[in-house]
Amino acid sequence: MEKKSFLRKATPYLFILPWIIGFIVFTAGPLILSLVMSFFDWPITSTPTFRGLGNYVEMFTKDKQFYKSLVITLKYAAIFVPLNMIIALFLAMLITQPVKGVKIYRTIFYIPAVVSGVAISIIWGWILNGNYGVLNYLLSLLGIEGPNWLVDPSWALLAVILASAFGVGTMMLIFYTDIKSIPIDLYEAASLDGASPARQFFSITLPIITPTILFNLITSLISSFQQLTLVMLLTNGGPLKSTYFYGMFTYNNAFKHHKLGYASANAWVMFVIILFLTALVFKSSSAWVFYETEAKNSKKTKKGRK
Repeated sequence: MEKKSFLRKATPYLFILPWIIGFIVFTAGPLILSLVMSFFDWPITSTPTFRGLGNYVEMFTKDKQFYKSLVITLKYAAIFVPLNMIIALFLAMLITQPVKGVKIYRTIFYIPAVVSGVAISIIWGWILNGNYGVLNYLLSLLGIEGPNWLVDPSWALLAVILASAFGVGTMMLIFYTDIKSIPIDLYEAASLDGASPARQFFSITLPIITPTILFNLITSLISSFQQLTLVMLLTNGGPLKSTYFYGMFTYNNAFKHHKLGYASANAWVMFVIILFLTALVFKSSSAWVFYETEAKNSKKTKKGRK
């Protein structure tokens, strides 16, 4: 009986054992190792030597590029995150409309999300080319002389932001799923009261999907700090390091300068910054995120008081 009871209790864990092993080997293990490495001078070919907090002290006191790349990444995140969410929400609202062929449009809008970063960078390299790019050609039709997007330091960061906003398909589908789950009765009642479509969006749709907005805001914020592939292939951090993102700064320290310990310290500082910004977003969410369960509980409390 004891053996059967033990097997019954152990069976669920046996099913998730492959995931547990994968998590330990590919996620938890590398995380712990990188934390240990951040306290060492860890070259690729020679023996590691203990530095204590030396990597962190060097980063904050001696490495000017640390601050420059961090500022560039913050600028990128400040523009990319709201732009990304606005585009995704706009597309989600479009594909919820009862028009003919909406499934085709939904597929077209989602396709860029499954295309590799290399392919996207090649496509946008053609689009943003200052000499024969499609974007500058379209601007010339309007009588506007387009800039050298990927060569001019004043425009390079904006060019990377435009290319990054191309892959909003996943976020669009998340918004779409939440919007489609809103009861149609709410919109019908609002229409009977004379509410315009814009009024319905701001009074019904937007408040109800605020939990989804919170989720997409956090994931978009995290991805903005981890941007590497696109900027590496489009500008390689240039021109004049105007697009030298923090992710590229960490990558180059690890695989170009062979300073694995220092790069690990860079990565953990990035982790702390993302954790801090995420905590700020969560802290502010109580003022603008609407949860349906909380509304129901508050109504029950009011009825109970009566």
